[in-house]
Amino acid sequence: MNFGIMTFKSYFVGLALALPLFAASAPNPDFSLPAPRFCPELPQNLTLTSDAKLPNPFKFAASSAPIHTKADWSCRREEINELFQRYELGTLPPKPEAATGTINGNTLTVDIIHANKSISFNVTMTLPKNGTAPFPAVIGVGGISIPIPPGVATLVFNNNQIALQNDATSRGIGDFYTLFGANATASSMTAWAWAIGRIIDVLENMPEETTKIDLSRLGVTGCSRNGKGALVAGAFESRIALTIPQESGSGGEGCWRISDWMLANGTVTQTASEIVQENVWFSETFALYANDVDVLPFDHHMLAGLVAPRALFVIDNTGIDWLGPESNFGCMKTANKIFQALGVPDHMGFSGVGNLDHCAFPASQQPDLDAFFNKFFFGQKTNTSIIETDGPNDLGFVDSDWIDWEVPQLA
Repeated sequence: MNFGIMTFKSYFVGLALALPLFAASAPNPDFSLPAPRFCPELPQNLTLTSDAKLPNPFKFAASSAPIHTKADWSCRREEINELFQRYELGTLPPKPEAATGTINGNTLTVDIIHANKSISFNVTMTLPKNGTAPFPAVIGVGGISIPIPPGVATLVFNNNQIALQNDATSRGIGDFYTLFGANATASSMTAWAWAIGRIIDVLENMPEETTKIDLSRLGVTGCSRNGKGALVAGAFESRIALTIPQESGSGGEGCWRISDWMLANGTVTQTASEIVQENVWFSETFALYANDVDVLPFDHHMLAGLVAPRALFVIDNTGIDWLGPESNFGCMKTANKIFQALGVPDHMGFSGVGNLDHCAFPASQQPDLDAFFNKFFFGQKTNTSIIETDGPNDLGFVDSDWIDWEVPQLA
């Protein structure tokens, strides 16, 4: 259905030290985390223990030490990032030796050189017909299926060119693997996130007068399989201010553990054991754990938590069991607890609506989408405290069935 790890002392510490994430001119000033003074090392041979409940995002994986401050969360965020790369998504490479670009009409061409190899890919730029530059912009993973408000540019790239996702035979095919080799551990979604980083690199190196893009107001979106990719990109790429995955289902907004429970209780939904046979969205290593997801030291509430304290709005379709509506709602409701701990619960929202085609966008979700665009792109005071579904009784999700930890208030 179409639905080698860097160390903390290199890539991840560099990422943390780059915070605050956005320039002072950004509409919302709360996208900042203190840089950690010291982060505990994650052992290469981490002992994995089975836990049927959703893992605690507020304890370090190796020591089980609790976190108490936002600086602690910076360290824990790095650790979670590395865990996802190690066990599920594959290694995200650092910046290449050179990334340059040119703009011709509405086409941005990204040229990359690394280790005596080169690739080029195009990004379709669509600028608003009205308004004053520089404009906020939404990056579309393979396309955009949500309404984009006036005054917002779009940047759409062919993610299949970067890393193919036809089926399980697509592994290692695409421009990313031309640079890093067909045996690179990165999954297709990690490759797409890496490419989005290069688009931003190129825009950063161009005069704003040329690009007409405000890099402090960047979003990313995609639907279904590309929605999974949008969530991964928002989690990994800290320069994205607003992440909007649409109907990303299992492997995106859904939690592996809850999806397994749904299938075991009679709902035909996508699970980890199915998804690793279907396509190459995840690393080959993940297949070793797909039949026993309870041993994973994370679940996808923690992938969404990597976006915090930046903005995340998750759009779901509750009418398609294969997407895992209960898993999606429960997983993202749990993810919001990370935003709560950081004091920004309104930086993350979830809206689930059914009775529509896959990747359609109903008018009923428009006010919620507008609220996120208006707050995080245009600096307006809007209500983004949205965790809602049209399914009865929260689609059957009960917090106490899945959560046995408390939410700290991080100082």
